[in-house]
Amino acid sequence: MEQLQLKTLSVGEIVANDFRTSSAFKKAGIDFCCGGKQSFTDACVEKGIDAVQLENEILLATEEPLNEFMNFKNWDPVFLSDYIVNTHHKFVVKNLPDLVFYTQKIANVHGEHHPELIEVADLFAKINDELLQHLKNEEEVLFPAIKEVVQTNSATAKVTIKSEIERMLGEHEFAGGAMDDINAITKGYKVPDDGCTTYRVAFQLLEQFEDDLHTHVHLENNILYPKALKLA
Repeated sequence: MEQLQLKTLSVGEIVANDFRTSSAFKKAGIDFCCGGKQSFTDACVEKGIDAVQLENEILLATEEPLNEFMNFKNWDPVFLSDYIVNTHHKFVVKNLPDLVFYTQKIANVHGEHHPELIEVADLFAKINDELLQHLKNEEEVLFPAIKEVVQTNSATAKVTIKSEIERMLGEHEFAGGAMDDINAITKGYKVPDDGCTTYRVAFQLLEQFEDDLHTHVHLENNILYPKALKLA
């Protein structure tokens, strides 16, 4: 990927073209999922990052061995939607109950001295409620509509795709924004000196959840949804 090309692309397009670049954006604290529509130049300006330095880090990332399995942009939309369900949806469903439990527990135990944990628990409870319904709608409405259009070119399914994606994007904004808030509140999941083992486990799980959510939302916002809208 030539340096000049980066300036003409959005952050989401860069990562969609080569997922290896996601590591450079993550290190720079640049949102490539919900904020994927932002241009490379604007993202650097907003974060106060030297664009040339980031370009060099992106180029270094693309020199890492290429895993053809992660070439998501070339995947068929039906296959990609199945992958998202089997990988990211299952991860979310498996981890949500534990995170609701742990965030509430550390808020109850440490909230007096660390009141920010009460806010974290409240935010994650809202994420839990939002994502459970969101995943259900994708699996029962949007993804079947994508498969229906591929198989039959159904006009009804095309209407469903357009209306569902518009709503899904807003829900992604909420979940991504809430996790960004949690990251900021916890100062990047930094455990204080008086943090117990449960405190550390909760923050480790939150960080893992955020990492997975970024990839999950990126695959939908920047790859699957554009493919589906093109079909529609």
